[in-house]
Amino acid sequence: MMRSLWSGVSGLKTHQTKMDVIGNNIANVNTVAFKSSSTAFSEIMYQNMSGASGATATKGGVNAKQIGLGVTTGSTSINISSPGATQTTGDGWDLRITGDSFFIVNNGTENLFTKAGAFYIDGAGNLATKANGYNVMGWQVDPQTGDIRKDTVSVLNIMNEANQTSPPEATTLATCSGVLDVNNKQVNSDNGYVLSLNFYDALGYNYNAKFAVKTINQDQKNYSVELTDITDSTGRSILNEYAAANNLTAEEAKAALFGAQTTVTRNFKMNENFSWGGDARTIKDKDNRTLTYDEATKTFTDNQVTYSVSDVYGVTGSQIESFDINNVTQVGTSANYALQDTIIGYELDYNEGGLNPGTFNYIGTAGNNSVALNMSEIGSQFQNISMDFSTSTCYENGDNCTLDLLKGDEAKINGTGRKLGALTGLQVREDGKIFGSYDNGNTELLGQIAVAVFANPSGLEKLGDNCYRTTLNSGEFDGIGQDITADGGKMSSGVLEMSNVDLSTEFTEMITTQRGFQANSRIITTSDSLLEELVNLKR
Repeated sequence: MMRSLWSGVSGLKTHQTKMDVIGNNIANVNTVAFKSSSTAFSEIMYQNMSGASGATATKGGVNAKQIGLGVTTGSTSINISSPGATQTTGDGWDLRITGDSFFIVNNGTENLFTKAGAFYIDGAGNLATKANGYNVMGWQVDPQTGDIRKDTVSVLNIMNEANQTSPPEATTLATCSGVLDVNNKQVNSDNGYVLSLNFYDALGYNYNAKFAVKTINQDQKNYSVELTDITDSTGRSILNEYAAANNLTAEEAKAALFGAQTTVTRNFKMNENFSWGGDARTIKDKDNRTLTYDEATKTFTDNQVTYSVSDVYGVTGSQIESFDINNVTQVGTSANYALQDTIIGYELDYNEGGLNPGTFNYIGTAGNNSVALNMSEIGSQFQNISMDFSTSTCYENGDNCTLDLLKGDEAKINGTGRKLGALTGLQVREDGKIFGSYDNGNTELLGQIAVAVFANPSGLEKLGDNCYRTTLNSGEFDGIGQDITADGGKMSSGVLEMSNVDLSTEFTEMITTQRGFQANSRIITTSDSLLEELVNLKR
């Protein structure tokens, strides 16, 4: 009877243990990433009343006579592989992790492991857990390559000083695209059609280079591209300062930065008030007076009226100084003339048929589709800018000229340059990589959250605070971890994994546990009654 008493006691204790586990599960039904536990019972031991005997020639064998001495808790198992439901939070630092992997966190003395991905950026700029401030561990960016260096995990100091800004870049490429209309008034004017290029130096400061596109030969769609000025964001002329600092004229400065002095044959239309008088030296005005050219004064006169070459041929500025009447020839109709002119820039030649018909055949010299703006001549903070004209074209477009210069290559991916960028946002991607977004358009890799995987995750020791520690039966952590995508997992941002407690299962277990406890209490009361009867034998 004493054996039954102690069996009943062990049953009460064991069922109480199971009830404790059930109570803890239900208490944590809304705990982030909580993993429920279950209890398995085991027999304690058996007392042998007699041993087993083998069969003989005359009689059979007899089984051993054993009496059990109760029950004990065989094991408590963590249901760690069953995921909990997903809860949407909208907080980008709330992360749900899939599979059997764990986030790695550090409490200041050791690395621990958790499924709860409720994180935030603390006052030191570190990624940490909201519940207890443990630092989230991961991999850093290699400053040499810009890629993740999968070394021993360390604290992810996302908001450090270096990550607050994105370094500027100097512009190195520019693309001229659009339509140059052959009849556009600006293109055919003395000042030409204005092209502007906004660009950056290596310090992130913004500048503007201005160019003029002028007609050389309208019939042959032949044009010139000439640099007119370079200014900073305040409108100050960097070109003039460069010329003054190097004791250069404005034209010499332009030649050093954009093309050399080039002689071209430019088409001019004679003013409508004049007409061809037989050769270049003889013209007639609207009053039908015949005028001849005076070489000394570069004028047309008949001793009664005098006209300048600007009045007659439309040449201006430096073109007047280099005007040579011997180079003027009649072209096409009587109103068109050709004049050799000196430009400082590049000749832009249209490709009527060739490899890329409809675009400009070359700029500067045959075979070239790009030329350089030699900004490095001004200072070390600049880089030379290669300007590509191969995608621009020329045709009649209703007098609408859409020619434009934009920094970067045609796809606007490379060579655009950037100002100094300020951090505007952070994002965690599915592979755990953390990227920063900057107001200069840059997106930079700042680190990667590493995960830990164990051979037996159920063997981890629960510590509270949603954390686990390794044990001899869980497998060791190598200090490095792995990429979550290595086993097909991922991280989801803005959501959390909830508890995997199944209340229907827990309530059912609670009922069977209650009945088991009641039955074991009956063993004790019945054994007590038997002892009472035994004591009452002597009255």
